[in-house]
Amino acid sequence: MSPSLSISLPPQSFQEQGLSSVMESWLLPFLLALSLLFRHSGAEVHYHDFVVQATPVKRLCKAHNIITVNGQFPGPTIEVKNGDTLVINVVNRARYNVTLHWHGVRQRRTAWADGPEFVTQCPIRPGGSYRYRFTIEGQEGTLWWHAHSSWLRATIYGALIIHPKDNSYPFTKPKREIPVLLGEWWDRNPIDVVRQATRTGAAPNTSDAFTINGEPGDLYKCSRKDTTVIPVRAGETNLFRFINAALNAELFVAIAGHKMTVVGADASYTKPFTTSVLMLGPGQTTDVLVTMDQPVSRYYIAARAYASAQGVSFDNTTTTAILEYDCGCSEPVRVVQPPIPALPAYNDTRAASAFSAGIKSLSRVSVPGPVDENLFFTVGLGLFGCPLGKTCGGPNNTRLGASMNNVSFVLPDSYSILQAHYQGVPGVFTTDFPAVPPVQFDYTSQNISRSLWQPIAGTKVYKLKYGSVVQLVLQGTNIFAAENHPIHIHGYDFYILAEGFGNFNPAKDNAKFNLVDPPMRNTVGVPVNGWAVIRFVADNPGVWLMHCHLDVHITWGLAMAFLVEDGVGELQSLEAPPVDLPPC
Repeated sequence: MSPSLSISLPPQSFQEQGLSSVMESWLLPFLLALSLLFRHSGAEVHYHDFVVQATPVKRLCKAHNIITVNGQFPGPTIEVKNGDTLVINVVNRARYNVTLHWHGVRQRRTAWADGPEFVTQCPIRPGGSYRYRFTIEGQEGTLWWHAHSSWLRATIYGALIIHPKDNSYPFTKPKREIPVLLGEWWDRNPIDVVRQATRTGAAPNTSDAFTINGEPGDLYKCSRKDTTVIPVRAGETNLFRFINAALNAELFVAIAGHKMTVVGADASYTKPFTTSVLMLGPGQTTDVLVTMDQPVSRYYIAARAYASAQGVSFDNTTTTAILEYDCGCSEPVRVVQPPIPALPAYNDTRAASAFSAGIKSLSRVSVPGPVDENLFFTVGLGLFGCPLGKTCGGPNNTRLGASMNNVSFVLPDSYSILQAHYQGVPGVFTTDFPAVPPVQFDYTSQNISRSLWQPIAGTKVYKLKYGSVVQLVLQGTNIFAAENHPIHIHGYDFYILAEGFGNFNPAKDNAKFNLVDPPMRNTVGVPVNGWAVIRFVADNPGVWLMHCHLDVHITWGLAMAFLVEDGVGELQSLEAPPVDLPPC
């Protein structure tokens, strides 16, 4: 197979930009693509033009101007093969700062393309642009991309599908491949929602609907005629690529009358197992095979929240799409209302844990060891005192917060951490993030001392030597409210060795480690009032954000960053920053 170049652009791009700007935005990437062809023989270079812009839409009877990519909601689906390179020119024509993150992509040596605002880059300002350049290496399956500035990812997201180089799967090749993006919808501007919450210290308003491929579905007002319909034929087996792109909700998903066979998660193949219900935390993806073995009719795909925190408000609505069998008739199948599939109760932690436990690597793996860095991080909520003379919207006149190891992460506002690290700029961050909790206590007690509820705000990173083997215990806490936390690490996949409830106890819980076929993921659900243990090799230099993918929690500070040092030589070192990196 000879190298080739794949290019896509939004309609009227040339007319809108003018000849000179087209030359500027296309000629350089084209030359870059040509050079990359020689570096990755047999691979393709895909160039995309992403325009971030306001777009009029109507949902739940109301008209809105939402921020999208290329006027699409959800955004464009990117399809590549393992080994391909992406060059994506992002032009910001919206009124907000923006960055894009390629969720789950390893970004080997290309941390400048990872995207989290003020972590690996300063934002693309209104009227500005930036080219994200990176290569997909050793990954196959379903990932996704989304905005990583404020709450813009409520409407800026899309699928990123990585096909095998030779188009062969470790399962029977499906007839169709269908991305199913689960989202969350507010009847207000999401940026206004989070800004109001940040100003008052209260919890943000919950969403008004969930969506499937951008549409709420039949059960919401003014939505029936636009419900997402997925056409299928009887007898075929299809691959559904589920992506939870919701901002603040873990979601149960089911298809009425159909079983699902899980074959992949977070762009890693898994041992096949059959289930009637999926549970995805925000950021997670799950690939399932579904055989169309039911009578010709219409069947609901439905999703609703898994809400593990007690006493916390949540969106208790249900989104639906329709799986419509093609009967081969001249008239479409007519059913007034398909049956709604059985979904677990909103607080069914047992169902969520059972699904998580079923995911294992496809075959025996070589778990890295021995461990060089034994880390123990608490993850949970907290409360800040209200500034003197102010009134705050949290419980008892406080401000809601969150932390890891009692450090509530604060993003810089004038420099990115990666740039400060690379250029040796002092004062942007410190390297004293604690390896263990500063104070040890009964993390899941029902009566945790109020003296432990207020974290310390800071921009702290934890340094890792290149090549070190890292084992990290993520321990949930019951401060203010215990909750299942989907924890995502940028730039890395990791093995999930074990999960459990209560306080992690190495004397008994180390024996539970799966060192044979643990799942490889990029986002792990830390069980409510429980723990998870992950392991990875720090073989990717740069600054890598780790955070809860419930965006309300990262807004409150439930995050930290690893600073992975360069190794020996060019191939173990961070690449130099691109010349068009947005200025700070």
